[in-house]
Amino acid sequence: MSVQRHPSGASHTANATGSSTRSGPPAPSGSPEASGPSRRRLLGGIAAGAVALGGYGLAGAAPSAAVGPEEAARDGAYVPALVVGTGYGAAVTALRLAEAGERVLMLEMGRWWNRPGADGKIFCGMLDPDRRSSWFRTRTAAPLGSFLWLGVVDRRVEPYAGVLDRVDFGSMAVYAGRGVGGGSLVNGGMAVVPRRAYLRQVLPRVDAGEMYGRYFPRARAMLRVNGVDRTWFEGTEWYRYSRVAREQAARAGIRPVFLDNVYDFRYMRAEAAGTVPRSALAGELIYGNNHGRNSLDKTYLAAALRTGRVTIASLHRVRSIRRRRAGGYVVTAERSDESGRRIAVKEIGCRRLFLGAGSLGTTELLLRARETGALPDLGPEIGRGWGPNGNVMAARAQHVTDPTGCRQSTVPALGLDAWDDPRHPVFAEITPVPAGIETWISLYIAITRNPERGTFVYDRATDRMGLRWTRDQNGPAVEAARSFFDRVNRASRTDYRYDLFGPRAKAFADDFTYHPLGGCVLGRATDAYGRIPGHPGLYVTDGALIPGSLGVNPFLTITALAERNIERIVRQDVARPAGR
Repeated sequence: MSVQRHPSGASHTANATGSSTRSGPPAPSGSPEASGPSRRRLLGGIAAGAVALGGYGLAGAAPSAAVGPEEAARDGAYVPALVVGTGYGAAVTALRLAEAGERVLMLEMGRWWNRPGADGKIFCGMLDPDRRSSWFRTRTAAPLGSFLWLGVVDRRVEPYAGVLDRVDFGSMAVYAGRGVGGGSLVNGGMAVVPRRAYLRQVLPRVDAGEMYGRYFPRARAMLRVNGVDRTWFEGTEWYRYSRVAREQAARAGIRPVFLDNVYDFRYMRAEAAGTVPRSALAGELIYGNNHGRNSLDKTYLAAALRTGRVTIASLHRVRSIRRRRAGGYVVTAERSDESGRRIAVKEIGCRRLFLGAGSLGTTELLLRARETGALPDLGPEIGRGWGPNGNVMAARAQHVTDPTGCRQSTVPALGLDAWDDPRHPVFAEITPVPAGIETWISLYIAITRNPERGTFVYDRATDRMGLRWTRDQNGPAVEAARSFFDRVNRASRTDYRYDLFGPRAKAFADDFTYHPLGGCVLGRATDAYGRIPGHPGLYVTDGALIPGSLGVNPFLTITALAERNIERIVRQDVARPAGR
């Protein structure tokens, strides 16, 4: 690994709108304050019900703000700044706006994850998933779909506002976190800085010197990025699986790198010592961690709430946006309970609107606004430049003499760096198989440099967003992953596992991504700081800005880029009121 890449981050982008879903009723013209009395009577009763339940619904109370969610997110409300989503870019934006003196309302489609269930835990584990695991599914949809071709991984669950969603687009699916904190609730937490040269290539309008000198360090500090103690790592049984994979990669001439993380490694050592409740060492990760994880609700969002100027209204799904007659914007949002029952449809006005709903959610809102005529003059670049960050999952079968361990930490701590390969650059993370039994499996998430890009499109007849992406477009990613892992297999005389990715025998899972990127690319769909041209006060502040590929887990870069952008926006725009 070169000095340009610092070990750190994984990302599942949060989506505050939901994709491939029906929208709410069409919004009438005019500002919410000017809406007609007939609509007021229609929504008044259900809006009163929403107030009675409170802005956090059944999820319990969250840290208080100067204005409660019931009042701030009432139908007909007006706020200076409205942020859609509570993921990385959204959280940075809300905090920095509040520090600049702005009142901020955040709308999040998921629930607050701050109340224990009947078992005394907030989140369920990966081996015993229940309704908390999945976003309104009847069956879980784990990345590993089978074991020995038996469908024993996924479980039936009760439909519920769970923490992990899988949005399917035919040839590609996207994993997304659902809840206050978005993807930070469910990702692997690996905080990796991309190669400087590749960042320049991907984001040519961004000053790399500023990113590495100012914004990456700022993001790392706020996210509480830390590294594993090397001595403990080398001796603990919990990372035997990483050491086995590292040794075999070294035989193939592939360099291992330690990965920093937002999971507290000091807490993990205490878990191993038996002095604190276990989480990463108890099979918890993709459905949330009950301990140890520094998710956004503990970092950026907690800091934002402490300012007293930020209000978070959960279980509010933004369906559409339009201009406000008096200036600014109006969002139409549906308020639901945890069972998915719609309680209210609201219109909320704002002077400035920041879209932080993730690559899928942000793009869908803008596409719908353009294609329905709500914002007809949005540019043609909306929806373009999307990619899955070259994600490919692969597994290798170990010799019986190379056990990977019955006990495995769910938090990855090592990666394999072959990004300098001139033909097939790959950055692969060594991931666990925390089955509680010996499996002799080495599992990886490979990030490749796939130049293929998809395009999002909007279907007015169904009011749904689709993705133009074919399986053939995965070809460069699979080819790179195959070249990489063939090297490792040849060096250690091992082979692939073909039984883990569904009923068909295949060595690579290339039909899903943890890292959706693009759709509203910086410098194309926006200016150099996320502003939408021709729409004062409308901004994009999430992974939709990054054109499809980053070479590493993207959440740290999304966070740092949001820090860069909002610093400029606060300095130039907040002092000059937009649209009012």
